[in-house]
Amino acid sequence: MRSNRIRTTVIAATALLAALSLTACSGDNGSTSDNGKAGASAPAANSAATQSQPPAAAPEKDATGADSGTPNSGTRNVGTQNSGTRNAGTQNSGSGTTTNNAPPATNGDKGTAGSVEQASKTTYSKPVTCTGDNTKTAVSKVSRPINHLLLTVTNTGSKLCNAYYAPKLRFDDAQAVFPILDDSQPQAVVTLAPGESAYAAIGLTGEPGAGPAPRKAAHLQVNFAGKSNVGSTGTPAELKLPANTYWDDNGFVTYWQTEMADALQY
Repeated sequence: MRSNRIRTTVIAATALLAALSLTACSGDNGSTSDNGKAGASAPAANSAATQSQPPAAAPEKDATGADSGTPNSGTRNVGTQNSGTRNAGTQNSGSGTTTNNAPPATNGDKGTAGSVEQASKTTYSKPVTCTGDNTKTAVSKVSRPINHLLLTVTNTGSKLCNAYYAPKLRFDDAQAVFPILDDSQPQAVVTLAPGESAYAAIGLTGEPGAGPAPRKAAHLQVNFAGKSNVGSTGTPAELKLPANTYWDDNGFVTYWQTEMADALQY
């Protein structure tokens, strides 16, 4: 009985030691779980630390004006304020810069054509006087205005020529030069490059009954004025008039014009 009691006591002591050992092991596992709980609560601690830190410095801006830092990216700074129309458009984009630095527009096609024409004329030497020697002259009948003829002179030479003042006309064997309409004088001398033409309108008659009866003519002599407008210069042009051409002393001829319409408006 005594030995059984001793065995029982030993077994009980052994069980107590095993229980104490298990309790110690359970305490180690609890530390691991506590570390897990501490890890779970770490964001709160970090959040508090973050809030207690001083404000971060403003992010630097790159060459385009957009915020390069992470806190200012996204819809607020990149999408709305710094991209699109404000910075990527007229101010900072390639196309905006090109447009702002572009030279002023020209005055349209007419100004460009005039510049080209002027440049082409400067390639020739100093202008000479247009005469029958370096031009071709033609006369034609027009439907409007009535009782009018159109005189056309074309530069057939290799140099610029100036068509000074107005053509000096003689019908058939008339002694006097046909009257010149002073109101038709242009602002500048008409200069013709090779191949270009100038125009003058001939009003054959004045108001009906205002003078002698109209006379029929078949031939027209065209004399050219010089720079001084004294007499005529060079060889005249000799033209055959359209059939049934009548003229009187109240008619007129205009100054040379660069445009046909300008001549026929008188």
